[in-house]
Amino acid sequence: MINVYCTQAYTKKSNGMQLHITHNYTCAINVLHPRTRNNVLDQLSYLRFLSVLQNMVFSVFTIRTCDEEKEWPQILAIGIGSLVSLSMGMLTTWTSPYIPVLLQDKESYSISPEEASYLPSIAPVVATLTIPLLFTLPDRIGRKYTLLLAAIPYFICWVLTALARGIYVFYLSRAFEGISDGLVFSALSMYAGEVATPKVRGVWGNGLTVFNYIGQFFINVIGPHLTIQQSSYIGMTIPVFFVVLFSLMPESPYYFLMKKRDEDARKSLQWLHCTMDVNKYLAQIKEDVERQMSERGTWAELFTIKANRKAWIAGTFLRIAQQFSGLSVLYAYTKYIFELSHSSISPNVSIVLFTGLNCILNVVSSFSSHYLGRRKSFILSLLFCSFSMAPLAVYFYILEFHPELDVSHYRWVPLASMLSYISSAAFGVAIIPSLMYSELFSASIKAKGICILLMQAGVISTAVNLLFYYMSTSFGTYSPFVLFSVSAMSSSILSIYFVPETQGKTLEEIQQSL
Repeated sequence: MINVYCTQAYTKKSNGMQLHITHNYTCAINVLHPRTRNNVLDQLSYLRFLSVLQNMVFSVFTIRTCDEEKEWPQILAIGIGSLVSLSMGMLTTWTSPYIPVLLQDKESYSISPEEASYLPSIAPVVATLTIPLLFTLPDRIGRKYTLLLAAIPYFICWVLTALARGIYVFYLSRAFEGISDGLVFSALSMYAGEVATPKVRGVWGNGLTVFNYIGQFFINVIGPHLTIQQSSYIGMTIPVFFVVLFSLMPESPYYFLMKKRDEDARKSLQWLHCTMDVNKYLAQIKEDVERQMSERGTWAELFTIKANRKAWIAGTFLRIAQQFSGLSVLYAYTKYIFELSHSSISPNVSIVLFTGLNCILNVVSSFSSHYLGRRKSFILSLLFCSFSMAPLAVYFYILEFHPELDVSHYRWVPLASMLSYISSAAFGVAIIPSLMYSELFSASIKAKGICILLMQAGVISTAVNLLFYYMSTSFGTYSPFVLFSVSAMSSSILSIYFVPETQGKTLEEIQQSL
C-alpha cells in the first residue's frame, strides 16, 4: 500500500480581499507489484485523474473555484430542472405503443376499445382542472419545491401503471400524471425564465419542450420491445433521478426577493453566476420585483392593466396559432395518420423517424430562435407549416375522392409532409408559446396569468383534437389539413400585430415594452 498526500492551493480575489484556499486530501492506492516502477506511474496518473474529477464535482456545487462570471450554472439549473418533463413526454405518448397491447393481450388485460379510448384524454383534463387549485404553489413554496413535488405523482403514476390489470387503475394512474403535468406547467417556465440572463434564457429556456419531446421519442423507441411493466420500471427511475439532482439546484432569486429574503437571493445569484460579486444583479432584480409587486396582482388587474392585458392577448394568440396549425393533432394521431396514408414505410418506423427528428430539431432550434428573435421565428415557422400541410391535404383528397387516380408512386408524401411540418414547427411554433409564457407577465400577476393561459391551452388543444375527428369523419380526412394550412398562413400575418419581441430583453424591459 502506498499513501499519496495531495495538496492543491490557489489564491483568488473576492470583494477586494485575497483569499488563500488550500485543499488537502489523502488518496491510497494499491500497488500490485511494488518493484515495478511503471505500475506505480500508472497509479499516479490515475490519481491525477481522480484529482481533476474531484475538482470538477467540487466546482459544480460551489462557487469558490470560479475566478470569473460563468453562464454554465444557469444552463445546468435549467437542464436539470427540465428533466422532470421527461416523464411528461413518456406518459403523454405512452398510449401510442401500449393501447394496442391493452386491447390484444386478453389474458393480462380485459379492456374494451371504448374504455381504452379515454386514456389519452384523462391527463389533460385533470391538468386543466387542477391548475386553478395549484397555481399558487410556486409563489407559496417556491418554484423549486413545486417542481420537486411534481415528481411524486409521476412516480405514483408509473407504479400504478406497472401494477394495473383493470382499466380503472390505468385511469387513476393517468389522473396522477395530470396532477404532475399541472405542477410542471405552472412552475418550470417560471423557474427557467427567472434563473437565467436574457442571453441564456433565449438559447436554453425551452428545456420543458425539448425534454418533453425526448421523452416522447424514448417511449416510442422502447415501447415495441418492452412490456408495460418493464417500461414502467424504467419510468420510475426518472422522478427519483430528478429529485436527487434538482435538490442540489438553487431556488429562483425572484422568489426569494418576493419573500424579502435578500441574503438567500444573493446566494442564489452567486451560484447561478459563479461569482461572489452579484451586487448589480441583486440591485436590479430587487428594484424590478419591488416595482412589480407594488401592483396588487388581482384577477381584475390581469385584464384592466394595459401591460397585463397585452400579455394575456399575446399568450392566448400564441397558443391558438400553435394548435390551429395542427401541432397537437399530429402528435395525438401520428400512427393513425400514417396508417390511413398506406405509406410504404411501416407506421412504427414512421413514428420513430417523426419523433426522432422532432427531438433533434428542437435542440437545434434553440440557437436559431436566439439569433432570429421570437417573433420572426414564429412567423417564419407558421409560413413553412402552412406550406407543409397543403400536400397532405391534397394527398388525402385524391385518395378519398378520386380513387381512380393511382397514388402508389406518391405514398411517400404523407411522411415527407409530416417531417417537413415538424421541421418547420420546431423552429418556432412548437417552442415559442411555452418559452414566452414565463416572459410576458410581471411578478405580481405571473402565477395568475400563466394559470389562465394553461387552462386555455388545455381547452384549445382538446377542442382542436375533437374538431379534427369531427371534420375528418364528416367531410373527409383532407378537410382538417386544409383548415390547418389556411390557419397557419393567417396566423403568420396576425403575429406581426399580436406577438411582442422579447428576445434579448430582461423581464423588466419586456414589461416596459408592453
